[in-house]
Amino acid sequence: MKYLKFLLVGIFFGIVLVKSEAVSWYRIYEMFRFQSIHMYGIIGTAIGTGMLFLQFSKRLKLNNIQGKEITVPLKDRGFTRYIVGGTIFGFGWALIGACPGPMYILIGTGAFSMGIVLAAATLGTFIYGLVRDKLPH
Repeated sequence: MKYLKFLLVGIFFGIVLVKSEAVSWYRIYEMFRFQSIHMYGIIGTAIGTGMLFLQFSKRLKLNNIQGKEITVPLKDRGFTRYIVGGTIFGFGWALIGACPGPMYILIGTGAFSMGIVLAAATLGTFIYGLVRDKLPH
């Protein structure tokens, strides 16, 4: 019962993504072929909204659900890892037609073939956990 509000927000977010066609394979395909600005508009709006709310939370010194002040830790590691990681993420997104969040939404809409994608993503996460200490972070 304690987490009901998070479930409701997740359901609302899923509905918004379905209605805005952000989980549509065709929209994602158009985005990667630079044929439509639809997805870029959604992503740009999300980035702008996130920046505004982060600045708002910093200025008002808002707390998270544990009661700690919301902070963003500074990263002092190299830029290359973000380029490589983003490229791998983008290739997966282009091949599958969905990034991690919409996988659950697509399963909820009845695209049960995404269960295979979810299983593969879970396996990949598990393998990463096994080899994480051996990778150059």
